[in-house]
Amino acid sequence: MVVRPESGVVMNVVVLSGRLLSSPVARELPSGEVIWSLDLSTDAGADDGTGALAVPVVWSATEVPPWEKGTELAVAGVVRRRFFRSGGSTQSRTEVVAAKVLEVTRRRSHERALAAAVASLGEQDRARLRSTLG
Repeated sequence: MVVRPESGVVMNVVVLSGRLLSSPVARELPSGEVIWSLDLSTDAGADDGTGALAVPVVWSATEVPPWEKGTELAVAGVVRRRFFRSGGSTQSRTEVVAAKVLEVTRRRSHERALAAAVASLGEQDRARLRSTLG
């Protein structure tokens, strides 16, 4: 979500929670960095009757995430749209680039997991997020 508060400051911060639609998939970049792809099902559209939304999330991690389909996760990061060539045409994909991914458990409720995810954001982004929430 990109927010333009009254101050005119543009902010690109997303915080969400949902269930994994499938196990995470790893992809190694030419640099050697491992990127994990996750698809989360959120209840974002439940209030207006449009149903759950599938949100693609990418995350850089050195360890294999232990999560499987159905695991509840909380994510904080930014929205990114990337462009690539495929089949002779330009394609695009919009995804969440996660700064933090946490599993929601009995000991770590949604609220605590989301608060920890927000805490992983930079101080400037946290301050801007607080100012837009009131």
